[in-house]
Amino acid sequence: MAGRAHPIKAVQFFRSTLLPAAIVLLFALALFAVSARIWLPGDMAAPAPLQ
Repeated sequence: MAGRAHPIKAVQFFRSTLLPAAIVLLFALALFAVSARIWLPGDMAAPAPLQ
């Protein structure tokens, strides 16, 4: 078990590095999804009509 990291250190690494990176990536994905409407044709960028 010499090569295995301590569980507390692994949680600290996750909370200090991986979690903020995942939050930033999720925000970037949401920003891309919202701003992608700019490149759509005008009729597709409009909201769906109500029936």
